[in-house]
Amino acid sequence: MPTFTAPAGTIIGRADGPVLRATGIRYARAARFQPPEPEPPATEPIQATAPAPACPQLADPRVDQVMGDLFAALSFDEDCLRLSITLPADYRPGEGLPVIVWVHGGSYVSGAGDLAIYDPATWVAEQRVVFVAVTYRLGLFGFLGSGSTPPNLGLLDLLEALRWVQRNIAAFGGDPALVSLFGHSSGADAIAQLMLTKGAAGLFRRAIMHSAPLGLTRGRQRMLRAMSLAVGPLLPTASVAEVLARESAVVRAARWQGLKSGMPFGPQYDAAPLPPETEIDATWAAVAPHIDVLIGATAEETRFFAVIDPTFNWLQRLPVAGRHVVRLLTEVTSRRIYLGPAQAFAARQARAGGRTWRFVLTYQPPGSPFGAAHVVDLPLLLGNRASWAATPLLGEADWEEFDAAGRQVRQLWADFARTGALPARVDIPGVLKVEKA
Repeated sequence: MPTFTAPAGTIIGRADGPVLRATGIRYARAARFQPPEPEPPATEPIQATAPAPACPQLADPRVDQVMGDLFAALSFDEDCLRLSITLPADYRPGEGLPVIVWVHGGSYVSGAGDLAIYDPATWVAEQRVVFVAVTYRLGLFGFLGSGSTPPNLGLLDLLEALRWVQRNIAAFGGDPALVSLFGHSSGADAIAQLMLTKGAAGLFRRAIMHSAPLGLTRGRQRMLRAMSLAVGPLLPTASVAEVLARESAVVRAARWQGLKSGMPFGPQYDAAPLPPETEIDATWAAVAPHIDVLIGATAEETRFFAVIDPTFNWLQRLPVAGRHVVRLLTEVTSRRIYLGPAQAFAARQARAGGRTWRFVLTYQPPGSPFGAAHVVDLPLLLGNRASWAATPLLGEADWEEFDAAGRQVRQLWADFARTGALPARVDIPGVLKVEKA
């Protein structure tokens, strides 16, 4: 079994074909509703052969019917501040490979770093990168705060994970000076927020942001007040079931707050480690020259939600106008929540002197009702045929043809992680467009 000698201790992983894996490594510990404390060096060997547990979370039947049983191989545990590392089996000590740190999405309430659909083995073996998947606190455990409970605990978890990577990744063949954060949806939004924090300076060099819902992150004060009231008194000794039941009540309290209620949980400005909301644009501009950015979205982001949401399904069945109304709503909300803010973010970064590229994924899987929707971009980079077969997202797509396109995307994204640069314009016909901002 592969053994890695790191400042964190002796870490025992496992071989898996063309890659090595060291999984479920604890990077910090945290009492409930308290900031994380870094994990001290281990005095005994760390057995890193089991996946990281997922943070306890509520099931979403609408998503489950599309994505299948994502958590089949995972457990749920509040002690979830773990990370998993995948690296080429033929790595050479001191090789200095680029490091990609994965921040999973799920509206800050669901998901986990070690889901099978996020398996990076193909990308790692093809492109010789080191991939680190981080699991962190979600929902009421990590992203609200009320009374004596601080907000932004999930962000603080991510900061601790990045500090662990800086201290230890060289032992796995990675270069701590070549760390790229890669996130999807709320994970991409979390990366944008980490760019605002002084504590993150020097912890990563590049940011790859897929489908960041930046159109939902401002002007949330009224909704947060309603959510905090809905929490009520919640003792740290409450059971996990009680916390999740209270989280459900919090989601209901946010329901009437417009589009923002689609992602009620999330980072809060003017609370550690984030600046006031009035300072975020200036702060992003200040860090722009120091962080290379690749940001984008799919062409029909909210079509994913239009397919799974009963209200949209009802609208689509209306004679004559139904499909037109849903198509129009999809265009408007995709532009407002994802595409427009991504374009504005890229433009601001470029004006401030940052190297920035913007992409739009246009791929529409044949036979799929989802089109170029939210999540359709991920199988181009992560997972494999078996893990994505359980979902209808790719419809009747031929996997070999799809994976050939994925190989091109994986090459581009790895090149960006290595160099921070891409060609001024890239077009993979019918799949992806990239351009320098």
